[in-house]
Amino acid sequence: MLPHHAVLIGDNNTGKTTLLESLDLALGPDRLNRTPPIDEHDFYEGRYLAKATPDTSTEGEDVSPEGGDAETVEGELENVTDDAAPRIEIEVTVTDLSEEQKARFGDFLEFWDSTTDAFYDQPDPAGVDPAHVAEALRVTFHGWYDPEEDDFEGRTYFSRSLSEGGSPVPFSKKDKQICGFLYLRSLRTGSRALSLERGSLLDIILRLKEVRPQMWEDTLGTLAEYSVAADPALGISGVLESINKALKKYVPKEWGVEPHLKVSNLTRDHLRKVITAFIATGEGKHAAPYFRQGTGTINMLVLAMLSQIAADKQNVIFAMEEPETAIPPYAQKRIVHEIRKLASQAIFTSHSPYVLEEFATEETVVLGRDTDGALSRKPIVLPDNVKLKRYRQEFRTRFCEGLLARRVLIAEGPTEASAFPVACRRLAEINPGTYSSLEALGICVVDADGEKNIPGMAKLYRELGKRIFALCDQQDAANKTLIEAEVDILLMHTEKGFEDLVLKGTNEDALKRFAALLDWPGHLTSKYPDPSADVFNALADYFSWSKGNWGIADFFAQCAEDEIPEWVRNACSQLKTACDPTPHLDDAAEPVGESDADPGASADGAD
Repeated sequence: MLPHHAVLIGDNNTGKTTLLESLDLALGPDRLNRTPPIDEHDFYEGRYLAKATPDTSTEGEDVSPEGGDAETVEGELENVTDDAAPRIEIEVTVTDLSEEQKARFGDFLEFWDSTTDAFYDQPDPAGVDPAHVAEALRVTFHGWYDPEEDDFEGRTYFSRSLSEGGSPVPFSKKDKQICGFLYLRSLRTGSRALSLERGSLLDIILRLKEVRPQMWEDTLGTLAEYSVAADPALGISGVLESINKALKKYVPKEWGVEPHLKVSNLTRDHLRKVITAFIATGEGKHAAPYFRQGTGTINMLVLAMLSQIAADKQNVIFAMEEPETAIPPYAQKRIVHEIRKLASQAIFTSHSPYVLEEFATEETVVLGRDTDGALSRKPIVLPDNVKLKRYRQEFRTRFCEGLLARRVLIAEGPTEASAFPVACRRLAEINPGTYSSLEALGICVVDADGEKNIPGMAKLYRELGKRIFALCDQQDAANKTLIEAEVDILLMHTEKGFEDLVLKGTNEDALKRFAALLDWPGHLTSKYPDPSADVFNALADYFSWSKGNWGIADFFAQCAEDEIPEWVRNACSQLKTACDPTPHLDDAAEPVGESDADPGASADGAD
């Protein structure tokens, strides 16, 4: 059950577009006009044929692959059965129907109980009287491979006609137009929005307004009378005439004579494809095709056309992918608010914090996909130590990125959050066989802003089905237990602070080289006139002063592999092994006990 308005979020390839494409197959008025409407890749793992499996029901036969005489092999072949061919089935329930929709679909309506999110199926007619029980429409899409035609087929039906026996009743194109589902596929829709091609936004608007342009005959007649390059001075007509003379030598005139050039194919269908709207650019009168405008301009143009569609319908369901594409933040918000006002239901996908923060937690649908391809949704449930006010205030800086990722590393504070990713990136540049950057592993880093916040932050993301890691200093037993209960791997070193880990884990040459590169702040210059003479204390003060301001990150960025503390190297290697378990010959890091060389212990062990 999707909210009244919703934004679908999740990492790439979790199924956001798949969900919208499924709705389009069931409800989109023009999707089934494609030939074919589906293809191999719409089936799970591309399997669309019936799978032959041996029938093991016959007793007494030796069906082992080892040995066996000719009679046994023949018996095996005779007992091979075909499983049912895979079939795509999509069922969609539409509620909050308009009066027009109720009148149109009356024979196929059912009653939906919004308190239980289920259909009312009791034999008591009085049960449909409460306000929370209302009419609803179910439709089902079936897609399959037809071996006789050697092609894919797809049909949408009223679901009741499938379940009540008799002949299935198709959910026709006109029915879908009244249903009011519109799918805006990011930039792809803008490529033909203002053309007259069938299914374009302009064509939809004209059909909704019942405008039938009576221009085809006049336009075709005008173009038929116009001959391209007829002027002999251009030289083309002379060439065509010589071709005509040569043609007459070989064939009678009934076969075809007098070749000449025309503007188009002179068919309605071709005109639909070539007629294009032009838009003036700048302050002059020069106009250019609309699709040559800026990407952001095209997107806003599409939004304006969608508003025209919504204005002419009682109910509209808008599904829109990535409204942030080529649009500045303030315009992203404008799009979201305008579409929410225009549509009975608006469904977005987005990776933009400016879009996501416009939706309440109950309107944010977090999608996930398991290894078997099953798609699931999780609600956002804030833990006790994350209040709604804090969630809203810090959404862009602390929460958004974790919602969009599959794997989340909860860092204790800003120093760890800024420095550890740089160390991993630097190690991956030096030795890519052993290390990998966090970005390449699909791990985003979230600053918990304190060790006591780690368990709550980890719980928030873990309940959304994400894989959680934590990075922190030495913890007391109680907090360590709380963290381990919520994370897959705990990376905990034994020092009191990350600065101490770095200073003790590197060598003096690396510290002196870095000290020589720094533009020291005034208060430290007066305290350490020659930082290299007391480099450990000087950099301890510098790292403390630049805490959370990339001080240690800048140090890691110029280190050689052996100059990065061993604990950090092992932690980076352990994450690579956990997220990318493909064995490498030079992978040497193994999680051990808590020590200076230990990147941490896992509560449950690496998956």
